[in-house]
Formats: sequence, C-alpha cells, structure tokens
Amino acid sequence: MKFTDQVRFVRQNMKKNKSRLFMTVLATAMGCAFLIVLASVGFGLQKSIVDKMVGDRLVTSIDIWGKETGGMTSSELGEDDIRYLRSVEHVKAVTYRNYIRQALSKTVDGTALSGGGAIAVDFEAETKAGFGLSAGRLPQGADEIVIGYHIREKDPEPAAVGQAASTSSQSKMEPVPAKEWIGKKMQLEVTHYVNGVEQKTPLTATIVGVTKEPTREWNKDKNIYMGEPLLQKIESITGTQFGAVQKPNPGNDGPKETQPKPLSEPRQYNQVQAIADSAEYVKGIGEEIRSKGYLNHSIANELKQVNMVFLIMKIGLVFVGTIAVLIASIGIFNTMTMAVTERAQDIGIMKAIGAHPTAIRRIFLLESGLIGLLGTVIGITVSYVLSVAVNAALPILIRTFLDEQVPEDFRFSHIPLLLTVIAAVISLGVAVLSGSRPAKRATKVDVLRALRRDV
Repeated sequence: MKFTDQVRFVRQNMKKNKSRLFMTVLATAMGCAFLIVLASVGFGLQKSIVDKMVGDRLVTSIDIWGKETGGMTSSELGEDDIRYLRSVEHVKAVTYRNYIRQALSKTVDGTALSGGGAIAVDFEAETKAGFGLSAGRLPQGADEIVIGYHIREKDPEPAAVGQAASTSSQSKMEPVPAKEWIGKKMQLEVTHYVNGVEQKTPLTATIVGVTKEPTREWNKDKNIYMGEPLLQKIESITGTQFGAVQKPNPGNDGPKETQPKPLSEPRQYNQVQAIADSAEYVKGIGEEIRSKGYLNHSIANELKQVNMVFLIMKIGLVFVGTIAVLIASIGIFNTMTMAVTERAQDIGIMKAIGAHPTAIRRIFLLESGLIGLLGTVIGITVSYVLSVAVNAALPILIRTFLDEQVPEDFRFSHIPLLLTVIAAVISLGVAVLSGSRPAKRATKVDVLRALRRDV
C-alpha cells in the first residue's frame, strides 16, 4: 500500500465524522495555545526586565578605577592605558570623563547658570557606548555641547521657618524643560592670568542635546559635556591641562600634586569605563585586564542568579502548559479508539488483501499526527494573536484601573521561535503517542471477526 494511498484513506475517514474531529482538534489547539501563552509570560518578563538590564550600559560597562604597578596603586590612567583597553577583544568603546578644573561662567540668553560643572568626554567613544539623551543629538562640530537634564532648575533658596510651606510648594514646581535650549548659544568665560592679572576670555558653544534624566531622584545633572576640540581651546587659553587656573604664585598654592599640570606633561584620565559588546563578555574582559594590573568592577555577574530564577520559572510554566496538552491527548486517544472500532471492517479487508501490520499502524499514527498538526497550527496562531492582544490591552487596563504607567517597551508576553518549536514538538509528540495504543490495537484486529462486523 503506497504512502499516498494511506494519506488518501486517512483524509476520507477524517471527513466522515467532522464534528468529533473538530472537537478533538479544538482541544489540541487549546492545549497548545495554553502552553505557549503561559510560557510566553516568563519569556516576556525576562525580555523586559533582565534583557533590558543586560543591554544597558550599566551592565555592559566595566569601571576601571585604578592601576596597580610595582605594588603602587594609581587612580589615574594615561594615553597608553586607554589605547590598551581599546585593543582588548570585545571592548567596543573606552570612555572617560574629566572635569574642567575651573568654574566656567555659563550664560544662555542672558541667564546665568549656577551649579554643575563642565566635563570633557570623547563623544566618538560615547556614541559607541550609547550616551543617553532625552532630546537632541550628540555633538558633531567643534563648538557643540550637551547639557544636563536639570541644568535649568534653580537651587532652592534658604527659607525661614515661617516660609516652610511656600518652600515646599516651590520644590514641587515642574522644572522648565532643558530641551527648549537646543539650538541656542551658551556663552562661557575662561578664567586665566596674564602677567599676574586675572583675565576672562569668552567662548561660545551651541547646545545640541540634553542628557537623560538620572534614575536616582536626588541626582541632579546640571553639567555641560564638551568634546576634545572645545577642551583644547580652553587649554590653549589657560596653558594647563583641563583648563586649570595657573595663579601668579604657584609655589604657594600647596603640594605639587595639586598644582595645575602644563600641557607638556602626559594627560591623565579619570572615570574610565570599558564598554563590552555584550554582557556575556564582561566577566572575561574584567579578568583579562585585571591580570594586567587594572583594578575594575562590574555588576554583570550578579545577573546570573536573576537569569537562573527566570529559567526555572519558564521551565515550570512549560511544565504546567504541558499538562494541558496531556489533557487534550485524552480526546485524541478516544477519537482514535473510536476510529479503530468503526473501521474494523476496513482493517479486515486491508489485512485480507495482504496489508502489512506496519502499514495499518502507520495509517492510524498518521491520522493522530494530522490531528495534532492541525491543533498545533491553530494553537500557535491563536497564541500569537493573544500575545499581541495582551501586550496592547494590559498597559491600558493598568493605567486605567491602577493609575500606574507601564514603560512603553515593556512586554508582558513574548513568544520566541524556541518556545514555538518546543510547543510544536510537545503537541505533535503527545498526539502521536496518544494514537500509538489504538494503532497497535488496529494491527491485532481479527480478519474474520472484522468482516462479520464483530470486533
């Protein structure tokens, strides 16, 4: 009996009892959909929580806070150190942040800015590292800067005891958005000494971006961030590294370590970070550079326990969903048992004309497999529809009834290809196993009794 004849036989018999077939396929589809949707919650939460953290610079960055050489530890790194760190495999960027060592007078549209400092960064490296912006873009020209998120906030003024209420209300006032300054000019005044006389040289910079709001409420970012070209202009005016003010009597300004360094000396860098391509490389990079004497710290290793928790949760959800598929398999078993009973005469005829028991078993396994396949396809389709509906509806319900704001990119349900494959294998496997017992019974049908319709 050819395989095509077996398929034709199965299709003809499946059409004879469409109602029973429909209910069996529906039960299989419901079990498969339940398995996928239930497990998708675990995948969705991990993608929204852990994967977002892993992709964040907070996790992929390695803070290098010093270097140990000959038993001595230094907190500053030089050009050679930066070049070496950038050469390490899987390091996509090395960033640093050095404060300009004087209080630049800053004004925008005649408004003087108080608080905050000026920080020199490598914007090319920061672009690779993912410098966080709430508005605008990173500098591309020589005289472009990025301003801090809270730069337009005014520091609260001291208030008397009787003014406590007004001060409290003032602190709750919404700050003026810094993004409104994008495109405006900021005037800077660089302080330096010429022949013992204090001078102030003006510089102009264009605001092109605003940093992201710090996650910690008490952390107010009022800094300005400038690139190497603007830093070099300041240094050319002061004649010192990072714009430090060289006073007329340097010998009386304290220890040599605290005195401004001339431009002729090698530059030193602070707050150095090595940014890895992915969180999986952070541990290896940290160990490699530590062997070279670089003291570092990262938090990526601490996420292993979190990932383990989500893995256990996903396995548990898949297990619970599999129970639903097993329950649906009872329907397949009953359907195939009834099919063997109803087709006893057909089985007897096939055996009488010489059909091999393997071919008969294959026919019923093929039918149970087709039922499982139909249920799996329908279940997967329904699962994707439900996943989209859940991700769209739940944020609205939470916002409406709980008055809570859900992040825009938060996913309650996520169905990766791996989950779809696992669910399909489980559903098809259970369907075939459910039909194996009735298929074996079909091979044992007695020909004479079957032809007499007496099974």
